[in-house]
Amino acid sequence: MALKAEKKRELRAIGHKLKPVVIVSENGITEGVIEETLRALGDHELIKVKFAITDREAKKQLINELCTTCGAETIQTIGKIALILKPAKEPNPKLSNLLRPF
Repeated sequence: MALKAEKKRELRAIGHKLKPVVIVSENGITEGVIEETLRALGDHELIKVKFAITDREAKKQLINELCTTCGAETIQTIGKIALILKPAKEPNPKLSNLLRPF
């Protein structure tokens, strides 16, 4: 699901206003993290995930693992925060970060 640069720019602008809704600790990707990420992506489509990990390579691997497991795409990573997207088949206009005005 490769997005064009213009679309990614729009998503980053929306994501700038968001706060992390999932936090991944040193324990890595657990069942609970996957469930909460899928729930948040189902509701909001575009979310921020915070990785409380100091090792850069481990953080990159965890971001890729989480996105692969959840079927999402990484839009942007800055420091310990990753902005990820998984478009919903039937988005809820009251919850979707892509549809509701800020």
